[in-house]
Amino acid sequence: MLAGRRIVLGVSGGIAAYKAVEVCRRLVDAGAHVAPVMTKDAERFIGKVTLSALASEKVRTSMWDEDEPIPHTKLGQGADLVLVVPATARVLGAYAAGLSYDLLTATLLATRAPVVVCPAMHTEMWEHPAVQENLATLRRRGVHVVDPEVGRLAGGDEGAGRLADPAVIVAAVEAVFATDRDLAGVRVLVTAGGTREPIDPVRFIGNRSSGKQGYAIAEEAHRRGAQVTLVTTVNRGTVAGIDIEQVETAADMEAAVARHSDDADVVVMAAAVADFRPKAAADTKIKKGDGVPEVILEPTPDILAGLGARKRDGQLLVGFAAETAELRANAADKLARKRLDLVVANDVSAPGVGFEHDTNSVIVLAADGTEQNVPLTDKRQVASAVLDAVAARLPRSKP
Repeated sequence: MLAGRRIVLGVSGGIAAYKAVEVCRRLVDAGAHVAPVMTKDAERFIGKVTLSALASEKVRTSMWDEDEPIPHTKLGQGADLVLVVPATARVLGAYAAGLSYDLLTATLLATRAPVVVCPAMHTEMWEHPAVQENLATLRRRGVHVVDPEVGRLAGGDEGAGRLADPAVIVAAVEAVFATDRDLAGVRVLVTAGGTREPIDPVRFIGNRSSGKQGYAIAEEAHRRGAQVTLVTTVNRGTVAGIDIEQVETAADMEAAVARHSDDADVVVMAAAVADFRPKAAADTKIKKGDGVPEVILEPTPDILAGLGARKRDGQLLVGFAAETAELRANAADKLARKRLDLVVANDVSAPGVGFEHDTNSVIVLAADGTEQNVPLTDKRQVASAVLDAVAARLPRSKP
């Protein structure tokens, strides 16, 4: 399970830091490559030599004293998982707030790998509302939290806040990897962004879609092991490991989807494709002095319906429904009418939901009659929920 996995082990300054040594030993014994990072405060509790001797490479403690000019970036990009044992209130607060003040916090912000934090602190600190709110924030963002145990604490006290047993921590890491690659080998086609239908060379009919949700799904699918192709109208730069094809109009997207969909095991149509386009676009810019132009519209191709009509056995088709009224009814109609396996519906008139936001709130309806409500959260978490539903419905021959 852990063989060959590269794990960054962060150790922060709490009395439970000594247990990180046992966690390190267990990870290495399981075949993991462990790259340890210690905070300055952690050095008050355990020595660097101890952890360096047991880990796969020497301990790093600073952003400035290492051979690499940007060690946090190298550590973050190279990690399959980042594990923090123990995670103090200070580290949790900095991570939740996006603050970088040392190598460990910088690495946490510089990685896209799964992160597991193992809090340990006195009961009063553990129960403080600020700590609990920071943990809630991290959980919403997809961070895995190994809750502390109730037991003997520093100073002879008893209560909640004792670091989880090393065996429990290692089991939690294994559990992350068990589900982390559940799309390994699966070919996923994702569309993103809103199409632009030209009126003239400088004007177009479009919508408010930013492509953020489609990109989040593509990135999450890649993280979970899928072979991902992203057809997008939005240029957000290259994404390592994802094949990206840039398009603009609904016709462009239809052609690109047609090229890739036959080979896809899963198609996720997150793009907001225009329903109508100008029947004829002007070759030159329309001038105001020419008078008010008459723009005659015609329907665009229904890409999703076409995919549903020719869907092969075993292929999963996911559609999106951006609505402003009768959300569930309209989504259910789309699910049935277009032969979808799943439809992801959101009310884009609600605050913080849908277009241009970093957050979303959706209902995932399935053809088998089940549904899942995902309350307002960041779009990466929505992507994770959608792909959980996809993974649960893949043919048994797939991972």
